[in-house]
Amino acid sequence: MLKQKGNKDDDTINLIVANEEKSENYGSLAKEDDDSDDTDDETPEETSEVEEIPVRPPEEEKFNFFQDGKTRVDFVLAWEEENEKTNGVSSTQKPKVPKNVVQDIKWRNKFVKNLGKCGLLMEMLDKEIEDNVFHYILLNAPWDVLCYHAENMCLRVPLQQSECCGSNWSQAILSKLRIYNVMYEDVPNTPPEYYSSLFRLSKLERYLNKDNQEDFFSNIQRHQIVYQILENTTYGHRKKCQIGIENLLNEHVFSAAYPLHDGSHKSASDDIKPENLSRRQVLYKYWACWSKWYKYQPLDHIRNYFGEKIAFYFAWIGFYTAWLLPAGIVGTLIFVGGIYLVTTDLPSKEICEEGSTYNMCPLCNICKPWKLSSICNTYKLGHLFDHWGTVIFSAFMSLWAVTFLEYWKRKTAILAFRWECLDIDETEERPRPQFTVMAPMTAKNPITGAVEPFFPKKARLRRIFTSSMVILLLIIVVLMFLISVILYRTIISIVMYESGNTIIRATASRIASFSGSIVNLLCILILAQLYTYLAHFLTKWEMHRTQSKYEDAYVIKVFLFQFINFYSSPIYIAFFKGRFVGYPGGYKTMFGVRNEACGPGGCLIELAQELLVIMVGKQIINNLREFIMPKIKLWWEKHKWKTAVKNEAKPALQPWEQDYRLLYCEGLFEEYLEIVLQFGFITIFVAACPLAPLFALFNNWVETRLDANKFVCKYRRPVVKHAKGIGIWFNILETITTIAVLSNAFLIAFTSDFLPRLYYSYTYETNLTGYINFTLAYSPPSFINLNQTMCRYKDFRDDSGQLTITYWNLMAIRLGFVIVFEHVVFFIARMINFLVPDVPESVELKVKREQYMAKQALSENKTLLKQVESLAGVWKTKPQERKTTTDPIPEHKSD
Repeated sequence: MLKQKGNKDDDTINLIVANEEKSENYGSLAKEDDDSDDTDDETPEETSEVEEIPVRPPEEEKFNFFQDGKTRVDFVLAWEEENEKTNGVSSTQKPKVPKNVVQDIKWRNKFVKNLGKCGLLMEMLDKEIEDNVFHYILLNAPWDVLCYHAENMCLRVPLQQSECCGSNWSQAILSKLRIYNVMYEDVPNTPPEYYSSLFRLSKLERYLNKDNQEDFFSNIQRHQIVYQILENTTYGHRKKCQIGIENLLNEHVFSAAYPLHDGSHKSASDDIKPENLSRRQVLYKYWACWSKWYKYQPLDHIRNYFGEKIAFYFAWIGFYTAWLLPAGIVGTLIFVGGIYLVTTDLPSKEICEEGSTYNMCPLCNICKPWKLSSICNTYKLGHLFDHWGTVIFSAFMSLWAVTFLEYWKRKTAILAFRWECLDIDETEERPRPQFTVMAPMTAKNPITGAVEPFFPKKARLRRIFTSSMVILLLIIVVLMFLISVILYRTIISIVMYESGNTIIRATASRIASFSGSIVNLLCILILAQLYTYLAHFLTKWEMHRTQSKYEDAYVIKVFLFQFINFYSSPIYIAFFKGRFVGYPGGYKTMFGVRNEACGPGGCLIELAQELLVIMVGKQIINNLREFIMPKIKLWWEKHKWKTAVKNEAKPALQPWEQDYRLLYCEGLFEEYLEIVLQFGFITIFVAACPLAPLFALFNNWVETRLDANKFVCKYRRPVVKHAKGIGIWFNILETITTIAVLSNAFLIAFTSDFLPRLYYSYTYETNLTGYINFTLAYSPPSFINLNQTMCRYKDFRDDSGQLTITYWNLMAIRLGFVIVFEHVVFFIARMINFLVPDVPESVELKVKREQYMAKQALSENKTLLKQVESLAGVWKTKPQERKTTTDPIPEHKSD
């Protein structure tokens, strides 16, 4: 149907008019074709429904319109084919078409035919460039189609303009203090705010802009409606799940399906007034440029162009980055304080000045004894992160995380009301097209009363249980990799020690630890890619009804795996490494290898190193990939086009051709996952590295502008999706916050030297004189007789290797500290939750105001009733009789 060829020197337009025999309700599933055979579409020939019209460039160039200059382009379908003329096929010779190509053409023809039955207007254009022919189908939704689907999709339309109240809390504070706000910038063409209501065609006269059918629905609403039709249109048998544009894209029947950007992101001249810029140009000039890294994000402009889901992501990362600023400042002060404390720390001086008197036990079976003074610098470096300021900072970050989430809930409520998505209900969300065709039965929805496809709950639970077992198996695989990295560090240390080189021997443990962190990072990145693919398959198999449920299940699977994948090594170092070593003469082993002990500087410095390698290394790799890969892909696309047209004059590209060369937007999942994992690093393990929030702050400044530039300049315009927040990611953040409180309590109690130092200062010497000797035990006589030497090791044991009363006293203090720490933090967190309402009072008042206005505007009032009565002239019935009279006025309802 769509293989009409155009002239090489001139484009060809095929105007595809909507089928006159449209279905009664403009539905996207043509019932008469759902289960019909495809024999009538077997031949890929053109039908009489396509009319060829030569291209005539309009007198005045108009973007995003059909060639008539009036019909708006709501969506574009595109695909490529080989040019038979340039491949040596004569016009009289019948080419041999591969079977899969015939199937693609058959599906494509039927899909476009069904789109016509849905009421869409279409225009087809062909573009020949060297060996390829590029086909574009421009789609437009007429007024009647828009109205039907807008009501069916519960879209909201404006009733009355409201006062604009969009401002940042920092802007309000600085304005009150009369301090110049360097972060503020006046962005032109700010979208107005409205009181809105659900669209009802019968109430059309009550809405704003009711007389302008072309602009009554916004661009993003038109995109949503057309995409909904594309997602629910069949191209084959429904029972075989041959439905929707996404399946056709996966089968490469179409190369792309996308709404158009609003022209180029760069203005034609620098002299253009700001108010004359297009919405895309405004976003590029005032948001996506690197020079705007310190400016407020124009969230309303982002929402008005990309929709709520993308706008909420940028609102969240901007809010999170702003909150990282005080955390980064406090963490830096704690680190600077640690530098001062190192210079005055008495135990550090004892190690550096008197450490040569302590003969330490060998670190491995073939190693020799070593002097404690050899770890002078390492011990000082560890004390940078291990002091009383760390305890304060851990408590601060725990409360910071709780307060951040509470105020983000308030911010979400404000934005959700402003963006007309506060009352989005899951019951209004339509079933996924894949679920619709794959569900084995139908059932009545107990809420809406509509008959919908149904999948039994017990069957879904069985599938979820099976998926959980697969996930558990993969988690075990991750733990096996972790054990392999542990053995790698031990074996590398032994090999380096056997080298005989003095320098290598002295740095063996540190080199093994750092290289182990690098190996662990590579394993993490490889496993992450493998698991993401498997999570997609398992989530589809579980048969979730709605897209939000599907995305939530997918997010939980991937995050659970990534949590184990990224955090398993830091958790091992923080809570398990060095706990099961034993003592000289009684060392414990795993697979015949002596259990790994903490390095000479302690486990906390190793945890800080692991944290920085994984968190910062991952951020650097991701940012380089996000910065370099899109540029490489775009350069390659431009290179192919330049090569193809090198012998021709530079063509004037149409908007759909320019957007086709851009990259496909794969969604926000990877962006959310990266920042949420970062949130876990700076909260769960912040006791080991106070500088983590500062590194996260720098990364997010770069990340925000990278993502903004990608969406505005490098990606095709994504399809708009509704959202009233960041979804399941908020629940994950709450879970991480709870884990962080417990993690920091255990880190301070069991990994840090804070409590042993505190115990010694209260029990023995206040100035910590003799603390190093206090923490070292003597090797048992059996070990001395075997090795003919006496040595010391870090533990609280007697000469026979048994734990001393000091060990048990410290254990009781540590457990008591954990209980007190987490109870105090959780109590303060609950108080913050109680004192800070989730929805501001101003928003609650505006919601009530909007509901009142919608009720007044969309209900039939008494005045109208009297007018109808006077026109009828016969309404003289008594009140009790009127109850039984058929009321010609529509039923009183509030929308």
